[in-house]
Amino acid sequence: MTDITGIGSVLDFGGKIIDRLWPDKAQADAAKFELFKLQQSGELQVMQIDAGLAQAQIKVNEVEAASSNVFVAGWRPFLGWTCGAAYALKFFIGPLGAFILTASGHPVVMPDLDFSDMAPLLFGMLGLGAFRTVEKIRGVA
Repeated sequence: MTDITGIGSVLDFGGKIIDRLWPDKAQADAAKFELFKLQQSGELQVMQIDAGLAQAQIKVNEVEAASSNVFVAGWRPFLGWTCGAAYALKFFIGPLGAFILTASGHPVVMPDLDFSDMAPLLFGMLGLGAFRTVEKIRGVA
């Protein structure tokens, strides 16, 4: 019988990895059983689909970054600079400016910027930046 889903090959590969990671036969068999249970419950297939979607998104990102059109390739840097400027204003420029103005006899109450809306975007981009750095270090890209 032919395995058209590819899951059998993943299980074989997973079994080989398990054999290398767990030299104890009982532990290896227990790990293989857990892998088999994942396959039976469909979670393994969902993980494969998620990995495929992530790979597809990486390819889209590469195409966007290679574009010479500023509206295609420039939106990520724009968001990065915007988040960086907001971060600097919230945590460095604003407090430092308020301190200097107060010390010079001109107290100013700086507006409180709600950073909670921008934080997920900034941290997500930083995570992607860290991933890109790892790729460069490994010589992948």
